[in-house]
This record gives sequence, C-alpha cells and structure tokens, in this order.
Amino acid sequence: MIEKRYCLTPEEWAYAKAELVLAEKLGLIENADIEALEKRCAEKNEENARLEMEKKVFYGPRRYSLPMYLQYELTRFRLDFVQPTENIRKSGISPEITENQKKAFYERNKDLFGRYFGDLFSYEEVEQIIEKRLREEVYDRLVQEILCRFDKRK
Repeated sequence: MIEKRYCLTPEEWAYAKAELVLAEKLGLIENADIEALEKRCAEKNEENARLEMEKKVFYGPRRYSLPMYLQYELTRFRLDFVQPTENIRKSGISPEITENQKKAFYERNKDLFGRYFGDLFSYEEVEQIIEKRLREEVYDRLVQEILCRFDKRK
C-alpha cells in the first residue's frame, strides 16, 4: 500500500496528493503523479551524490528516502506560496493580501502576538508574519478544494 511506503495515514496521503496537484497547477512541478515524484527524488539523490563526489557544499541530507523527499517537496511548495515566488505570482492564484485583512487578523488574534510578560508586539512588528499566515490559510483552502474534487469523483 502506497500510504505505508510514504509513512502516511490514508488521510495524510490524500492531503499530500492534493498538495502535489496544487503544485502542478501553480507550475512548481510538471507532474503530480507518484512516478514523477519518485523520479524527482531519484534525480535529487543523484545530484547530491554528484555534488558530494565533487566535494561541493550542499545543504540537506545526502540521500532522501521517499517519505523524506515527499515532505521536502510539500514544505517547499507551502513556503513558495507563503513567500510568493515568481512562479506563484505568475500563476494568477497568488492572493493579494490587503492592509485591512492584515489589521483585522491582528485585531482578532492579539493573543498570538503576546510576549512573556503580557505586552504585545505591535502590528508593524508582526505584519509580515500575519501576511504569511493569511497566505497559508489560502493555500490550505486551495488544497481543501482539490480534496473536495477528489471526493466527488469517488
């Protein structure tokens, strides 16, 4: 069973597949299929082996297992969306987060921005964090929409 090979529950596997579909839609990968994922993993491992042989510096593990590589990609996709890369901006799916949305989030969630002694970070100090959080919410909604389409096909 594929879920076991990737160390995921069936629900986690469905979510991961939806994230792969979204990444394809965003232009971050060419193909969301499992075979393509495994090919990208093999290519990354080959590249790391080559860099290691050439004694060049690279960051991250020397070799990715399939579960590690899947998590690496899913994390990268989320970060690319949250801090929109050029591909994300070009996709037409990247949300514009307004000043009003950020301020409203700050007002609704001040408890998230407290310090140890009870004082709060100012809006200006956390504005970037808020924007990233709002972008993450959009990312999660897009994944949920894909999951809903998966459910309708069943």
